[in-house]
Amino acid sequence: MKPPASAVFEPTRNAGLQRLQRFVPNAGRRYGSRRDDDYGPDDRSNISQLSPWIRRRLITEEEVARAVIAKHKLSGAAKFVQELCWRSYWKGWLEMRPSVWADYLDGVDQARARAEDDAKLRKRLEAAYAGRTGLAPFDAWARELVELGYLHNHARMWFASIWVYTLDLPWELGADFFLRELMDGDPASNTLSWRWVCGLHTPGKTYLARADNINKHTAHRFDVLTDAVADAAPPLDGAPNPEPAPLPIADDVPEGRLGLFLTEEDLDPLTLDPSLQNAKALAGAVSVDALSPGQVNLRVRDFASGALDDALWRASRALNVQARRFDPSEPEAIADWAIANDLDAVVTPYVPVGPARDALPAIEDALDGRGVALARVMRSWDEAFWPHATAGFFKLSEKIPETLARLGLDVDPDDAPAFARLSVKKQSQ
Repeated sequence: MKPPASAVFEPTRNAGLQRLQRFVPNAGRRYGSRRDDDYGPDDRSNISQLSPWIRRRLITEEEVARAVIAKHKLSGAAKFVQELCWRSYWKGWLEMRPSVWADYLDGVDQARARAEDDAKLRKRLEAAYAGRTGLAPFDAWARELVELGYLHNHARMWFASIWVYTLDLPWELGADFFLRELMDGDPASNTLSWRWVCGLHTPGKTYLARADNINKHTAHRFDVLTDAVADAAPPLDGAPNPEPAPLPIADDVPEGRLGLFLTEEDLDPLTLDPSLQNAKALAGAVSVDALSPGQVNLRVRDFASGALDDALWRASRALNVQARRFDPSEPEAIADWAIANDLDAVVTPYVPVGPARDALPAIEDALDGRGVALARVMRSWDEAFWPHATAGFFKLSEKIPETLARLGLDVDPDDAPAFARLSVKKQSQ
């Protein structure tokens, strides 16, 4: 499959800003009415495809929200802004329940072991990965996923539902497949979305892929027969969700001689805090290979690696310092870098639950052993939105207007009822 222009994702901030500029005129009611339609990889004119850049924060949620609100006002871009805030909901929810990520990783290992011992299951998995199940839309999406590293959001939901309820495959291996292949694959959004489809995130609430819905929203590209997909989606068995723990308390930017350490989770570092403009050293590492025990697609690795390179290049020019890249499995080398630059502390943009976060304790221990502190500094966007992620999404959604206003965005107080109506409509569907 030759990538169409809409599927080319250059891992630079400039490319993300250009994509945002092209999308902004369509972010209003046109997006709201057409966002659910998957016309195929050759036509993505109805959606933004900004997620690979937002995922790495080459462009941030806040600047995207500012751009679309400036053009359409919040009332006109309500649906797009709501979709943008789903990412913040998933991340905040998982921050309060990090054991869900650990349980998912254990589930992947157990499912892989079952597949090793069960030849029939292994054969069905191989057919699903390769897009050879005989179910036309699913097979097309599987090939698109592997070859282009992207799927329409609605297709992701259909795919997950078919994986679980029609093909009867372990959901953890479907989620793992996505993390290996998606250029915007995110531990929180991906894991919790798959759990939602299965009735594990919102207990008892599942998602059923229906033939009529697929046909309607794919412009009848496949004309799926009703009996080709499962007719029921019973919730999967699983442990109840843990109670939300208090959110971690982020660090202030410390005094002294500072170094800046980047991960693939936040690659616009100099907008994090003005005092970081005085950082004396710069380094970074990516942990993308740890997304899966399987082989992560080279396209995913290249995007994350290229995004880090772009961020280091931009920051090195702004700070007038040389940048270093490390492997996250080399904590002592990172500590050596800190000592060589006579640093009192190393600042990193706050790293949410996932592989990059899993690598931090060893790095922190190595730095601490040399008398260098590691400070995790959180963006005001996350500090504002994450506390509202204690339960379902629509508790957060109703807070979007006042939260954006608190962040300094130009929001009309009269927009709040529109978000409440969106929440009620979604819950009733």
